[in-house]
Amino acid sequence: MTSFTYRRPVFVSWGDCDPAGIVFNPRFFHMFDTNTWAMIAEVLGVAVPQINATYGLLGIALVDVKANFMKPAKFGDTIEIASRVKEFRRSSFVVEHKVTINGELAIEGEETRVWAMPRADDPDKMRAGEIPAEVIAKFS
Repeated sequence: MTSFTYRRPVFVSWGDCDPAGIVFNPRFFHMFDTNTWAMIAEVLGVAVPQINATYGLLGIALVDVKANFMKPAKFGDTIEIASRVKEFRRSSFVVEHKVTINGELAIEGEETRVWAMPRADDPDKMRAGEIPAEVIAKFS
């Protein structure tokens, strides 16, 4: 478990909403992805476009995502998304997301991501690579 939590306020715009003015649930998966990349960039001290080159990655592949929607967010709300790495494994990690509205928990989400390295036999294809210890250490 890590201690660093990345927090970001998000103003809910009309483009995030369905015709009733409620956030279309799939938009939260985009928000989770944005928060994950911003958190990684802040912790590692590397701009998002340079992360792959800096660490020799093909990407940090999303392999699983889920959410529990308990309270709707609406047009005009300012929500807060708090994200942290819940667990590091050898080549993957789990990111936990909590969305609050006026301090009240509204959505819980979770992503599993893989540290994706180029394959030796075909550098355009991915393989799971071991997450460097120094990367893990930066999150604590």
